[in-house]
Parts: sequence; structure tokens; C-alpha cells
Amino acid sequence: MHLVLLLFALFASLFTLQKEALSYSEPFFLIGSRMAFAGVLLLAFYFLKNGKLDISKRHIKPLVILGVTNIYLTNICEIWGLNNMGSAKTCLIYSLSPFVAAFVAYILLGEQMNKKKWYGMFIGIIGLIPIFYTQTEQEISAGKFWFISYAELSILGAVIFSVYGWITLKDLMQNHKMSPILANGASMLLGGTLALIHSYTAGEAWTPVPILKDVEMFIVYAAVLCIISNIICYNLYGHLLKRFSATFMSFSGLTTPLFASLFGWLLLNEEITWHYLAAIAFFSVGLYIFYIEEPQTNTKSQVTNDTKEEIVAS
Repeated sequence: MHLVLLLFALFASLFTLQKEALSYSEPFFLIGSRMAFAGVLLLAFYFLKNGKLDISKRHIKPLVILGVTNIYLTNICEIWGLNNMGSAKTCLIYSLSPFVAAFVAYILLGEQMNKKKWYGMFIGIIGLIPIFYTQTEQEISAGKFWFISYAELSILGAVIFSVYGWITLKDLMQNHKMSPILANGASMLLGGTLALIHSYTAGEAWTPVPILKDVEMFIVYAAVLCIISNIICYNLYGHLLKRFSATFMSFSGLTTPLFASLFGWLLLNEEITWHYLAAIAFFSVGLYIFYIEEPQTNTKSQVTNDTKEEIVAS
């Protein structure tokens, strides 16, 4: 159990670390350099282990889709939103992933949804409404649509792109028999490169690179983020899924926004109001109602079930 708590504490720390790393680098350069570097590491590891990169023509299209959605668009939206919003709030909005995964599977893959699952999803989503009224001056200055800030919409976009990306990854693994290390490595390199191009075209200060101050600290933060996200969490989650059910892991994931709130309060001086606690409580009830119906709902695709398990932890 202590490893489960460690896993979700590490997931939460990524939001805090990225927020702090933004003090040393422009946002798009930060995500582009980190993802491209992680992609090179994974591809190098796969090549050294297998002696070749098993990528054929039929892999190119899904790999491009994966790189664009799961890496480029997901992380560009996330880092821009995080740059204009608190880390705890960003993490809490990301908790919508299980519901978004189910909705995307319902639309694209034909998964059935009974009334109780719809109720659970509705309660979970409604429960997040209070945090949309905790906007900072920085959020408001970045713009808003109705009562939702552009930063919040950006994180919601990141969740949707991430979900679609995970579905694509699962398709590559199951239908194209591609190694997850190879798929992630290739997509991270592509997505990271696109993010670096985005950084340049968006006007980030390439003089010579968009590092704002203290190159050494930027390298430290980028390396720590890469190790925690791409090496430790990836492997630890796979190990824990062999010992615990996906449902248990999903509910354990509710500790992630709690950890993120704690880290944000301790390390970033972020204010935690009753809105966060209310949102977490409503979200927990909604997720409980949703998941108690999970065994009773038949699916038309095994890809969907496996995909949702991974999305919950991503």
C-alpha cells in the first residue's frame, strides 16, 4: 500500500515541479526539451536491447497521431494552463480523466453506459464547478470564456487529448503489436520536436535558448521531471497493476489532488480553500457511483477497458 501512495504522491509532485521549473524556462521550451530528451532515451534503450527500431509503414500514421495528441497537444495545453494557474487546481481538473475516457469510449468505441454510470459522471463533473470560481488575477488576465478561464479550458483540452492519445497507444500495442517503449519513445521525440518548433514560432526568447535564468537549475528540474514521469511512475504503475485491481488504483488516485494541494501549499504558497475540498468530495462520490457499476457494464472492445485503466493513472 505504501508503494501506491508513493506513486500518486510522485504523480502529484510533477505538477508542483513543473510549476517551479517555469521560473527557469519558457513553458513550451520546457515541455519540448523534456519530451524530446525522454524520447531519445527510450529509443536508445530499445535499440540497445533489440538491435533495431521495429517501425514499419503501417506504424507511421498511428505514431504520428500519438505524438500529436498524447505528447504535443496534451502537454502544450497542460503547460500553458499550468503557467497561468495553480498546480493543485490543474491536478484536480486532470482528475476528470476517468470520466472523459468513458465518454470518449462511449462515442468512439461503442462502450455501453447505464443510468448509474451517467449519474456518477454527472456528479463528478458538477463537483468540479466550485473550483472554477477560484480564479486568480493571472488566470483572469489570460482571458476567459463565460465563467471558465482560458487556462481552465486549456487543461480540459489537455485531458481530452491525453485520453484520445492513450486509446491510440493501446491500439498500437494490441493491434499493431508494438512495444510501449518504442511507441512512447517515437511519439515523445515527435511531440517534443513539435513543441520545440511551437516554442520558436510562438516567440519564446531563443537567445540562444529560452532559459530565463540559472541553466544548471533548469537542467536539474528537467532531469528530475524526466526521471519521475518517464522512468519511475511508468514502471511503478505497471508493477502495481499486477498486484492491485484497476478500480482500487482508480480510487487511490483520488489522493493525487490531495498531495498536489499539500505540495502547492507547502512549496508554492498556493492557497487551498473550501472549494478544493468540496470538489474532491463530490468527485469521490461520483467516481464511486461510476465504478460500482463497472463490472455490470458490458463492453464491445477490450481496448476500452485496458485504456481506461492506464488513463486513470496518467
